[in-house]
Amino acid sequence: MAHVAGARDFCSVLDIQFRRDVVVAQSVIQSTGLIRHERGTMRLCLLCFVALWCLAQNVSVAADNTESDLSETARLLAILLDSGRVAIGRNQTLINDPSNAQTAFTPELFATHLTGIFKERTGHNLNDLPNANVPTLAKGLLERLLIESKKTVESYQPVLNMKGLKYKGLIPATFSTETATRFQKWSGVYVKQTAPEHLLRNAGNKPDSFEAEHMKELSDASSSRNTESVFSKIEGGHSVRVLLPLFYEKACLSCHGEPKGERDISGYAKEGGKEGELGGAISVKIDMSKLAVR
Repeated sequence: MAHVAGARDFCSVLDIQFRRDVVVAQSVIQSTGLIRHERGTMRLCLLCFVALWCLAQNVSVAADNTESDLSETARLLAILLDSGRVAIGRNQTLINDPSNAQTAFTPELFATHLTGIFKERTGHNLNDLPNANVPTLAKGLLERLLIESKKTVESYQPVLNMKGLKYKGLIPATFSTETATRFQKWSGVYVKQTAPEHLLRNAGNKPDSFEAEHMKELSDASSSRNTESVFSKIEGGHSVRVLLPLFYEKACLSCHGEPKGERDISGYAKEGGKEGELGGAISVKIDMSKLAVR
């Protein structure tokens, strides 16, 4: 049954239904007399069933998620990641407090700030996702992104607890990059914080053509500064892309403001940005074919 177990892991999102159906399939195969004592053949039949079952579920998942549902899911994921960034940014004084050997900025405190910011921006309660009025697909993905966000803060606890250290390394950019990397590995959903190339600090976050094009539009002085508006696009009939602009808040300017060229707390040169100017974007891409596989 090792092969069947491996296939079950592959379809883990639908695990409960899968286990029930495999048991039923095995029972049917045995009861009909199609397979008697050939264990290898039994294993092969079960693997064939698993493959057909997964294919059927893939078709169902893709069909059940409309373009609008996928776009809304991508938008909510972008806002959740940015809400974590905002929570980190607003608590920099607490995070970098050198006077305490036991940090007050715990994963639990972070989660409280994050859920409050997200609810204020979207109206949705992350603590009650089963009853939230969001696409079904979004519920599981939002829950996982919240888990990964808390993991990032948890990973910094040893450093945050170092008394006398004035810079702990937990800033909005590192939070979003580390969280998005783990979430993407788990979900297959592309999530990235990016920025116009002249503001880019991490080469790994270089924008692609879609991101660069729309950030250029957003940088225009006449562009709307609505922090919740997004660019949404369907690519090739199978991928939904969303870009959430990030405009500098007052808290951002200690690292990204003036005087331009002066070193910030992390050692980078300040960009000379002003409150309300475009500083970057959260980019999300949901590939329906990869999502179906997941």
